Amino acid sequence: MKIAYVFATPSAASYKLATMILPQLEEQRHGAQVVGMFFFDDNAWMLRAGDPAGERLARLAADQGILLMVCDQCALSRGLAEGEHWPGEASPLGLVEGVQVGCFPDLYAALGTNPPDQVITL
Repeated sequence: MKIAYVFATPSAASYKLATMILPQLEEQRHGAQVVGMFFFDDNAWMLRAGDPAGERLARLAADQGILLMVCDQCALSRGLAEGEHWPGEASPLGLVEGVQVGCFPDLYAALGTNPPDQVITL
């Protein structure tokens, strides 16, 4: 089964992803193929360059072909992207390697060639 995660609630990335999901993925015992992760609000902080969990996630995503995307408005308002809100262009600023900045239409397009069977919002 292919899944995508949406990290929308407080501490979803720093707690659920960093301490539960990420170790399972690293140990290849998660039980599902993760094809994408979308980060909202303060969950975006985990994706900062130099964040230990974010750096681990970036390496894993590169190795396993997992899409990492952060909400453009969330990233722009936190200084983690530069540019304009969608439909403008926003580029990552100080984020781990491989993170894309976008909105739901960008997420749908990015996952279009490898769609998940389920989306889980945490």
